[in-house]
Amino acid sequence: MPGSEKPLEWISSSHKDLMALPADIRRFFGYALSLAQAGDQHDAAKVLKGFGSAGVLEVVENDVGGTYRAVYTVKFIEAVYVLHCFQKKSKSGIATPKQDMAIIRARLKVAEALAKELRNEKTTH
Repeated sequence: MPGSEKPLEWISSSHKDLMALPADIRRFFGYALSLAQAGDQHDAAKVLKGFGSAGVLEVVENDVGGTYRAVYTVKFIEAVYVLHCFQKKSKSGIATPKQDMAIIRARLKVAEALAKELRNEKTTH
């Protein structure tokens, strides 16, 4: 349905970070994000552990350069918020590094505030 697509909002440096990734990874993440905007979910999208039911999803893709992740939330009806795009540097295990989890948590709070702002704008117009 045309017009039913949610806007995509980039939190902090997430867009710049995505653009720094290899082209194939950018295309893959772009497709996953476009599905999220349309209310669908890419097969590679999984709920990111540690956020309860906050609707925080991650897409993981590998290439010869390593493992890359894009983290976004579909929790808010106003938009799909891209929280973090990064190359996983940790050599041990598949867990998301603590530093990246802290970034995601902080940016989720920013997304929440932006969504609330958009909601309030709609009710005052």
